Amino acid sequence: MAARQKVTIAICTLNQWAMDFEGNYQRILKSIEEAKRRGARYRFGPELEICGYGCYDHYHEGDTLRHSFEVLLKLMNDPITQDIICDVGMPVNHCNSLYNCRAVFLNRKVLLFRAKMVLARSHNYREPRYFRPWNKTGEVEEYFLPSIITAATGQRTTIIGDAQIVTNETCIGYEICEELWSIDSTHIQQSLTGAEIILNSSASHFISRKQSYRQMLVQTAVSKIGGLYCYANCVGCDGDRLVFDGHSFAFLNGDLIAEEDSLGLSEISVVTATVDLDDIRTYRSNQSSRRSNSDNYTCHKIRVDFSMCADGSLMLPVSTPIQQKTWTLAEEIRLAPTLWLWDYLRRSRQGGFFLPLSGGMDSSSVAVIVYCMCERVCEAIENGNLEVLKDLQVILRDESYIPGNTRELCNKLLVTCYMASSNSSQETKQRACSLAIDINSTHMNVCIDLAVQAVVKIFTMISGKTPRYKVHGGSNEENLALQNVQARLRMVLSYFFGQLTLWTQGRPGSLLVLSSSNVDEGLRGYMTKYDCSSGDINPIGGISKTDLSTFLKYCYANFTLPTLHSVLNATPSAELVPLQEGVLVQPDEQEMGMTYEELSTYGRLRKVSGCGPYTMFCKLLVTWKDKFSPVQIAEKVKNFFRFYSMNRHKMTTLTPSMHVVDYSPDDNRFDMRQFLYNVRWPWQFRSIDQQVETLQQ
Repeated sequence: MAARQKVTIAICTLNQWAMDFEGNYQRILKSIEEAKRRGARYRFGPELEICGYGCYDHYHEGDTLRHSFEVLLKLMNDPITQDIICDVGMPVNHCNSLYNCRAVFLNRKVLLFRAKMVLARSHNYREPRYFRPWNKTGEVEEYFLPSIITAATGQRTTIIGDAQIVTNETCIGYEICEELWSIDSTHIQQSLTGAEIILNSSASHFISRKQSYRQMLVQTAVSKIGGLYCYANCVGCDGDRLVFDGHSFAFLNGDLIAEEDSLGLSEISVVTATVDLDDIRTYRSNQSSRRSNSDNYTCHKIRVDFSMCADGSLMLPVSTPIQQKTWTLAEEIRLAPTLWLWDYLRRSRQGGFFLPLSGGMDSSSVAVIVYCMCERVCEAIENGNLEVLKDLQVILRDESYIPGNTRELCNKLLVTCYMASSNSSQETKQRACSLAIDINSTHMNVCIDLAVQAVVKIFTMISGKTPRYKVHGGSNEENLALQNVQARLRMVLSYFFGQLTLWTQGRPGSLLVLSSSNVDEGLRGYMTKYDCSSGDINPIGGISKTDLSTFLKYCYANFTLPTLHSVLNATPSAELVPLQEGVLVQPDEQEMGMTYEELSTYGRLRKVSGCGPYTMFCKLLVTWKDKFSPVQIAEKVKNFFRFYSMNRHKMTTLTPSMHVVDYSPDDNRFDMRQFLYNVRWPWQFRSIDQQVETLQQ
């Protein structure tokens, strides 16, 4: 009787860094070593892992391609990569076109460059700018290898295109990231042409609530086609606004059998899936549709004399179904921005963070996110993660430092500063000081009145006029200018203190300045250009006010941070105009003319649903029919689009923030719209008015 055929696949999750060829090489090599240690006969990792996914216009440079092949050769020559099929992502130039490929090699021979067939072109992705899709389904072409590969291995050619690898026991098919999400996914064809194992190398970035949908796509696919489907993703920040969640997993015949914890701090994570091939064949033999469609597709196959089954695999335990892990919204905010912050801090080699802490919800959320980052760093070190400890010691310039607890580490990495003016209230000052005590940040109180007075005095000397607040009889222009000068001076002082605070402590280096404007304020433009919304990075720039409230409630319930109760119950206010008898007169929602909840609704309709003013009005007529009249809804929509278009220019200077929601107004890559508008929107608003008149008749 033939022995049971059991195969083990290693799914590698790597925290790669765009253009860091040395670091990327080391991480790939270590993952291959770990895969072999776990008994895997096939190792694969995330998309474009050799150069890093986020190279963007560096893909146009010959050096990027050259160094990718140099890394490939170095991997092929290393003894660690022998006797295991290795599958790594890299760009490949063929017939003067660049392809997003997976290089599959075994024992110093390149078996295949599997080219991506469906390119990602929506949201944050711009792959057609750099790559050409492989449009020949199931077909390949001869590929002439670079001279450095030929000189070292003697191999002159291989093949490029869409093909499957056939080992002594099984057939392996491939998808690359977007091909899974496509309406014409290739996994069905892969299955019908004999692939029992399908491997997907991906670079799928984090978006709130995305994880379960991605897993559902794979589960539905594998339930239908049968087989083993393994998915490997990137993790961390590879150089810009995106953070990859590292959600890697494997499904067998519809059951989850392996899963990596997403959003982890480890640079290298390896999970394995061990399956009995007979379980796949039995599952598929019961599918009548397979028998009627199996002859309709063909795919080029590469025969490899290699056994995927280890000796003595009869007693090898197979992977069994496990429970899917899901994060709540608050847990996602605790995990994703902290990973992004940690990667940015350690890779920029700065000494920590400087945060203007106003005592409001936004800056308090940023402070708590840094505190959560410190908690995760301490937890990783306690669990034996030496890479995290080494990075921390480099940041602090102390090779012997080991953190005692979260509060101790937060004191070393976070400096907070309450920048008061004569318009600030005692309540916000007290909240800022109390929260700083809760998290144990290094805190200071600064009064900016002297700086404001100096700027106003210079203006008065030049113009002969002294601007006044509106409550003192000034015009709108005077009132706004006096508010803005406070906000902008806070930014100047933040950078000044960020550069010199460590120097005052006798420590080298400087601090990254954190900004703290949320996604809804960016959408409405409710911020001063070049104020404390400006900084080096912004961990909450992609998060809505309502989601931040959910996050702080979670932290209040799960951490010893009592000040969050008063933060959550406080009325949001910029505090840039004079108080009246010590009481604030500038609540945010009143000044904006809309609530934060309404802002989130406008944002999703504008970006995700693709609504202009008229269509948004029509949709809200139904959604808000029990809350507002058509006239009120029309005025609200007009008000939003007036302020959105009037302030759109502010998005061009928005501090880099982690991408979280699909309605982000980030002008850099995600929300590609003009920033000079006719703010009257005459044609669009007239269409709304006509519809209102019709409804009233």
